[in-house]
Amino acid sequence: MYLENMVKMREEQFSENVMRSLYATASYLEKREALHFLEKDVNIIESTFYDTYREGDDNFSFEKNSNENYSDYLLRADQPQPLSTRYRNMQEIIRSQYLYQKGLLNEVILNILQESSSRPVLERADSTIIRQYLSAELTNNGLSVPYVFAIEDSKGALLYATDGFNSQAQKGKYTVSLFSHTSNPYELQIEFPTKNNYIFSSVRFIIPTLALTLILLIIFLYTILLAFRQKKLSEMKTDFINNMTHELKTPISTISLAGQMLSDDSVRKSPTTLKHLSQVITDESKRLRFQVEKVLQMSVFDNQSSALKFTVLDANTVIQSVVHTFKIKVEKFGGTITTNLDAQNALVRVDEMHFTNVIFNLLDNAVKYMREDTAPMLLISTLDIDNSRLEIRIRDNGIGIKKDDLKRIFDKFYRVSTGNRHDVKGFGLGLAYVKKMVILFKGNIQVESEIGKGSTFIIHLPLYKSDFDSTDRSQEPL
Repeated sequence: MYLENMVKMREEQFSENVMRSLYATASYLEKREALHFLEKDVNIIESTFYDTYREGDDNFSFEKNSNENYSDYLLRADQPQPLSTRYRNMQEIIRSQYLYQKGLLNEVILNILQESSSRPVLERADSTIIRQYLSAELTNNGLSVPYVFAIEDSKGALLYATDGFNSQAQKGKYTVSLFSHTSNPYELQIEFPTKNNYIFSSVRFIIPTLALTLILLIIFLYTILLAFRQKKLSEMKTDFINNMTHELKTPISTISLAGQMLSDDSVRKSPTTLKHLSQVITDESKRLRFQVEKVLQMSVFDNQSSALKFTVLDANTVIQSVVHTFKIKVEKFGGTITTNLDAQNALVRVDEMHFTNVIFNLLDNAVKYMREDTAPMLLISTLDIDNSRLEIRIRDNGIGIKKDDLKRIFDKFYRVSTGNRHDVKGFGLGLAYVKKMVILFKGNIQVESEIGKGSTFIIHLPLYKSDFDSTDRSQEPL
């Protein structure tokens, strides 16, 4: 705003100085024309001034009029007359001479008005004189700027223009009337091709200050943003540690309790109880191993030297295998999982283990965030698009995701709040891991969700092309 106001002020000063110069030039041309006619008529006007009559310390000067000659006045002056009478005579003579001179001037002015309109405009306003006087006026007003000018008549016809004058331009012109009190006025127009550069050069000393201010402002905003991010990251890491402690502590406690029960002789004598404890230890061990694998997935984010083992596989086959394994977990809650694997070409080049984990994590999230009053219903479908991309959709009928959370669900450690920190198990790494893997597979992922109706995760992966040489690309770094 300060820079804009400064430029506006400079433009106003520039315009004021230009108009002052134009008005001075127009006035000079009008005076010059009047002088031209006065010099022309001076030879036909007789000189009417005579010597001064002196008497004592009193000086009386008078001019000859058409009704009395000088000798007659001297004869009357030698005659004895009272001083007051001679003074009145002198006043009458001067008054008569004034009226005579006034009549001559009026005659000259009428002559100017009658003859000036018939003179060619280039004689009345000579371009060389205009350039010289206008340059001097602009310099006196502090404007040493290149300019071009032109003269137009009252009908807008261009009578004269210097090189570079743009008669079609509407902006950037300054105009003043020439000989406006005559019957045939003209306009003097002036343009400044380098006006913008001149105004910019007059305010460019402000730019370094503004640039420094902008840099300081950006640094300040970046520092504040970084501080908030660090604070948020610290809070998410604290939640992660709390969740991890809870998730690991529960199976460990269960296994420890089962081990203590196995040390009891009465328990070992009961085959049913022994089988139950063995099953508990097995299940909790699997659960513990699964949680440890979740934590180890963090190495994908931090260890850039890791390698992915890319292979060409059929996505429909992998998805069908994951669904077969996950079906038991869905049916445990009384739900169903349906597949519509309609993709005719589902060959993709991915890391099989990580691709399996991506599908499994999305299905696992669908069950975690199901509605309490509704059995989970999952639908996973595939479709090949334009023979270049594979689309994988995983839809559920869960609680949905708020619009504010949709922007952050793929952030590391971020978990959607459900009112209780431990009612949904996890560390906030699943979706972040999914997105990173999809990106490494040269694809993209997006989510559509509505509160109370469920969510749909959409993955697009490039289809494998038969002419792609995969023999030399068995491993690629992250």
